[in-house]
Amino acid sequence: MLPADLILINARIMTMDGAVPRAEALAVRNGRILALGSAADMRALASGATRVIDAGGRLVLPGFQDTHIHLQDSGQDYSQNADLTDARTPDDIVSTLAAFAKTHARAWVNGTGWYSGIFHTGNLDRHLLDRAVPDRPCLIVASDGHNACLNSLGCQAVGLTSATPDPQNGSFVRDADGEPTGMLYENAIMWAEARMPRPSDADFAEGVKWAQALAHRNGITGVLDARVEERHVRVYRALEAAGELTLRVAATALVNAFDTTDGAVERLTGFRASAGGERFKVHSAKFFLDGVIENRTAAMIAPYSDAEGGNAPLMFTPGQINEMFTALDAARFQIHVHAIGDLAVRAALDGCEAARRVNGDWPSLHQIAHIQFIDPADIPRFHKLGVMANVQPLWARSEPSVTDVAVPMVGNDRSRWIYAFRSLLDAGAAMALSSDWGVSTLNPFQIIETAVTRQPPVAEGKVPPFLPEERITRAEAIAGYTTGAAAAAWRSADTGTLSPGKCADLIILDRDILTCPAHDIGDTQVVATLVDGEVVHGAV
Repeated sequence: MLPADLILINARIMTMDGAVPRAEALAVRNGRILALGSAADMRALASGATRVIDAGGRLVLPGFQDTHIHLQDSGQDYSQNADLTDARTPDDIVSTLAAFAKTHARAWVNGTGWYSGIFHTGNLDRHLLDRAVPDRPCLIVASDGHNACLNSLGCQAVGLTSATPDPQNGSFVRDADGEPTGMLYENAIMWAEARMPRPSDADFAEGVKWAQALAHRNGITGVLDARVEERHVRVYRALEAAGELTLRVAATALVNAFDTTDGAVERLTGFRASAGGERFKVHSAKFFLDGVIENRTAAMIAPYSDAEGGNAPLMFTPGQINEMFTALDAARFQIHVHAIGDLAVRAALDGCEAARRVNGDWPSLHQIAHIQFIDPADIPRFHKLGVMANVQPLWARSEPSVTDVAVPMVGNDRSRWIYAFRSLLDAGAAMALSSDWGVSTLNPFQIIETAVTRQPPVAEGKVPPFLPEERITRAEAIAGYTTGAAAAAWRSADTGTLSPGKCADLIILDRDILTCPAHDIGDTQVVATLVDGEVVHGAV
């Protein structure tokens, strides 16, 4: 056997491989795991040129993979625009934007990350933003990406007036006189951004590099960018060609309601053919079937239960869903669906069932992301249809967007099935855990903690768990970031476990997240992250 390039010793390796679940050392050659075993066995594979890493007795896991993230867009947003994540009052938005505007001379002032569980049409409009930015156009986008707000000069710059019709699957909020308030919902954001100066490819490339460094600091070695178009593909391809892509990036390409089925298949087929490298691929089709509960665009089976009532339609007709899912499934694309309301979840399952009926079963692992609401009758259908639940557990806790917005809007009976992760697993559903960053943190340890506790961090005060019967175990959560995530990204052959022959993607942690107090999991620090046996984070 040829000597190892790298050996890792003095480790508590959890391989996630049932054949060899634990080891104390491993060896790497040419970026792949050569062998696992005792330190003595691995030292026997070393030569004078072999690098030795002493893990100090720490826990070692396969590299985590985040299979629903907006890496390129959020990287550019958070690295180059005003960060409104910590804003909790209208005055916070004003002060943060005003301070940012003083240090940036761009034609527009842009902000990102405001929390739609707190800010809404009652306390956010163009007049508030005029206080912060009176001299230039301004656009701020919520962390969820489904809500945004323009200031008055921004409305003028994009040509938004009382006579502007709403775009398909989007709306402009208007006051009692029919004048735009500046608030934008869903595709109205895309309408506005198409009329604004856009960042350059170089800006987005720098955003990717900033974001992948953040991902590596958090133990992430692979991602699935959950909404890409031609520009995203172009930027990722250029980074890979330049050798600057240290993350494994799979991508899900956006399909719009105004697309034809043949046009969508042709476009995605072109993307896939142009992006088949070692670090970047396009393998799935992204559908937004509804919006979000906070702006009342989540599609529910029954109308909302609060005094305002009403409902939201699906963003694609059932006929479109069945036809497009079937055609893309036949072309061997994975389907990746944004579904918040229980009607959207059901429509996605119906579309997957229609495709399976025509094309037969194959290991697609079509995915439904978010699943904030689900009718209990649909829970067993995930296993039956081979559909994966791609969930974001950080949201499954008592906080304003859930307890103050979602629960009153849907009522107590339907609230029982908010983020029903335990029920899905018990019904045999495959599951991947993810962040949806920049909607919320990409830190997987904070997300795992919430999945296990259904509570915010202790530092935020004592808060009762939200639907504690829907907690999942630590082992299940780790699987959701390793074996489940690798399957979701179609990378199981090479990643997800620390097994001989697979890529040497691994992380070393400062604590054992399987045994430490549950409320300490979120404080975990990543000592080192390796991709293909190369250290991309840490000093080891």
